[in-house]
Amino acid sequence: MAVTDKKVTHLGESVGLSDAELIEMYRLVALTRALDERMWVLNRAGRIPFVISGQGHEGAQVGIAWPLQKGHDWIAPFYRSIATCLTFGMSPRDIMTAQYATANDPSSGGRQMPGHYGSHQHNLVSVSSPVATQLLHAVGIALAAKIRKTGQVALTTMGEGSSNQGDVHEGLNFAAIHKLPFVFVVENNGYAISVPAAKQVSVEDVADRASGYGIPGVVVDGADVLACYKASKEAVDLARAGGGPTLIEAKVTRLTGHSSDDQQTKYRTQEELESEKARDPLPRFRAQLQDAGILTDEILGRLVTDITAAVDDATSYAESQPDPDPSTAMRWVYAEDWPSETPPPWGFGNAGGHEEGH
Repeated sequence: MAVTDKKVTHLGESVGLSDAELIEMYRLVALTRALDERMWVLNRAGRIPFVISGQGHEGAQVGIAWPLQKGHDWIAPFYRSIATCLTFGMSPRDIMTAQYATANDPSSGGRQMPGHYGSHQHNLVSVSSPVATQLLHAVGIALAAKIRKTGQVALTTMGEGSSNQGDVHEGLNFAAIHKLPFVFVVENNGYAISVPAAKQVSVEDVADRASGYGIPGVVVDGADVLACYKASKEAVDLARAGGGPTLIEAKVTRLTGHSSDDQQTKYRTQEELESEKARDPLPRFRAQLQDAGILTDEILGRLVTDITAAVDDATSYAESQPDPDPSTAMRWVYAEDWPSETPPPWGFGNAGGHEEGH
């Protein structure tokens, strides 16, 4: 028993986390995977229209989001950021109502396609369809935080394919010049839909680009939750202390197709897909905590039960919620307060009105 206690102490203290925090991080990784798997079942059953999966990304997302301060810092996520959003405060119900596009979906009130997560309550900026635009949003938030001296940090995340957009250069250049409290995360899963990284990026590591802006560039194993946490904590601490931005590249794997509309077996061999399973962060993190004596059979069994119940509850809840009222389709699209003129004739929304819950 003494040997086990020593392992427990070493694992927690090596990264400055308690056993309870490590168990909660594992719960979030496992919960995200269970939600993601349920989404695929619902899609194939014709219940939800589209899934863009985060399977293989969960460990990096939980580890990287963990050092940020909930309710204080900001995250501009991307379409695979299910674990990021759950770690930062969204609930399984919030995620599932986004899939069903219900009227009370906190991401957009049923106005955006599935995977466009966001929450005003939790400082999560709504995802936009054009990839990489979220970096500019996060840099703007970081600039505001610096001007206002709030001590906030803004983080954004995207895939390696998106990192080639011009918005990324503009935002990183500006953030570096002004030493903004900003962290840029690239979740490199090796594919931009069907295009392999070798045909997207001219360097082996996207993080190499950081040197062109005079900021730190860090490469981390995206299947190693605690390594991701350590890299993120250093970047967040640096940003909060006024040291400027950091580029973190997490090497993750994509265990599913790009989306529910993609058949990845057309461009990835069976051998490659089998080998990628070894980079799955869920069983790796589970084994790490079990070997350290932190995740006991009793705790694991309880987590499995609780996660199953949470996924079932989120599904049933989303299924029971009403769709948005068609009469509100133009709400938050056009101005609704008319100072002196008669409202225009398109006939949607009530002047000055607000949909319940928003």
